[in-house]
Amino acid sequence: MSTQTLPHILLVEDDIALAEWIADYLSARDFQVTTTGRGDDAVQLITQLNPDLVLLDGMLPGMDGLDVCKTVRPEFENPIIMLTARDEEIDEVLGLEMGADDYITKPVRARALLARIRLLLRRQEKMTNRLNDDIQPSEPSDRIQFNGLIINLQARSVALDDELINLSSNEFDVLWFLAQNAGQLVSREQLVSHLRGFDYDGFDRSIDLRISRLRKKLKDSPSEPFRIKTIWGKGYLFAKDVW
Repeated sequence: MSTQTLPHILLVEDDIALAEWIADYLSARDFQVTTTGRGDDAVQLITQLNPDLVLLDGMLPGMDGLDVCKTVRPEFENPIIMLTARDEEIDEVLGLEMGADDYITKPVRARALLARIRLLLRRQEKMTNRLNDDIQPSEPSDRIQFNGLIINLQARSVALDDELINLSSNEFDVLWFLAQNAGQLVSREQLVSHLRGFDYDGFDRSIDLRISRLRKKLKDSPSEPFRIKTIWGKGYLFAKDVW
């Protein structure tokens, strides 16, 4: 008999009927589901349980879903999918800015939700396996340095001119991938496929948002970036000699 632990999902949804439907649907597909209807309770549960993935409603009693995401993201590295009835681009941007990995508008389609969950969990597993396989304390590949910029994979830390830079897990992953390909053009398709585990559909803006945040934190010019350059219509290029 298999003793493999079922993936644990925390569902944060105050619509009781919807929460029960999603929980039953996912439980029937071999997920362990914990539910809560309050944002403030969600923060405690995320800290205590460290679920494999969080389904987080945008409008919640106790604490707004965006605030929940912003509060837990510095320490919580697993995927967060925002659920909301609002279908406006600004809400998507805010969710991604707060650290969400994906964004689904209601009414929720069961198969689409399941596909997003599985893709994000596979991506997380690949990243964890890659980290475990690649980290060898004696190996120089754990550390990339470009003059004043030092990126440490094992510690998942970044320093620029002796100042520690606070990056989210998603931002670090983008920076590490770009730095590994320094001096080479990296397309949006490559970034999405590598970081999210599925093909770029032409509409995913999360990569652009993460690049924008990286530039701000790494003291790059937002209007004329010279450290992480945009090659219009093609992708991004991480410059080697400007740090």
